[in-house]
Amino acid sequence: MGGPKEVQKAVVKEEKDATATDDPKKLKKDHRNVVLHPIVMLGIVDHYNRVAKGTTKRVVGTLLGEVSDFDLHITNCFAVPFEEDPRDPQVWFHDHNYHEEMFAMYKKVNAKERVVGWYSTGPKIKPSDLSIHELYRRYCPEPVLVVMDVQPKDLELPMEAYYSVQEQTADEVFKRTFMHVPSTVGAFEAEEVGVEHLLRDIKNASASTLAVRVGDKIGALKGLAGRLREISAYLSQVVAGKLPMNQEITYQLRKSST
Repeated sequence: MGGPKEVQKAVVKEEKDATATDDPKKLKKDHRNVVLHPIVMLGIVDHYNRVAKGTTKRVVGTLLGEVSDFDLHITNCFAVPFEEDPRDPQVWFHDHNYHEEMFAMYKKVNAKERVVGWYSTGPKIKPSDLSIHELYRRYCPEPVLVVMDVQPKDLELPMEAYYSVQEQTADEVFKRTFMHVPSTVGAFEAEEVGVEHLLRDIKNASASTLAVRVGDKIGALKGLAGRLREISAYLSQVVAGKLPMNQEITYQLRKSST
C-alpha cells in the first residue's frame, strides 16, 4: 500500500510531556501492519447498505481484533450510531455509550478480541477524523483507522489504514497527523475454509441454479419429444394396418391430450 504519507495536519494539540515521544523504534513497535479479515469487510459494507446506501453520508463503527504474528489482525466489528453536520465537519455525534455496551456484549463471546480502532466509509479522510480518533484513544492507546471505499472504481483493495502520530512544532507543542500503514486482507485457517466455500457458492450460485433449471427443462423436453415420436410411429403403423388398434392405448392417448 506504499510507505508512510501525511494525510492531514493536526486538529488536536497536546502539551509536551514525558510520555510523549516520536522515537521511531517505539512507532515501529506500536504501529503494526494491519490485516483485515473478510467478515469485517462484509460487516462494514452491510452497515453502509443498511444505513447510508444511496446517500452521501458515511457510517462509522468499532474495530475489534488481536495481535498475531506481529501483525494487527482485525477480526470483528460493529456499527455505532454516528451523525455529522454536512455544513460543519467539526460538528459530529458518536454514541460512545452504545459503543461501550456493545463491546461489553462482544467481550462475553470472545474475550481475546479487544478494541483496536474504528472504521469509516469516508471514502477519504474527513476533517473531524482526528477528533474521533482521539475518542478511541480512551479504549486503546494506539487505535487504527480503516477507511473503506464501499463503491471502489478500481480493481484494488478498497481500504486504507492509518495511525495517528505526534509531530513536534517549533513552539514546543505536539500536533497529531495521520500516517498511512500497510494493510492487506487475510484470514486464519478456519476462516479461509469458510470463505472459500462462500466464494464458491456466490460465484456459482446464480449460474449453477440457472444451469440446473435449464438442464432439467431440456431433459424433460427431450424425453417428451422421444415419447411423441414413439406415439407418432405407432399411430402411423395402425393407420397403415400394420398393427391392430388397441382401445386401451387410444383411450390413454386421448386422455393425456385433454
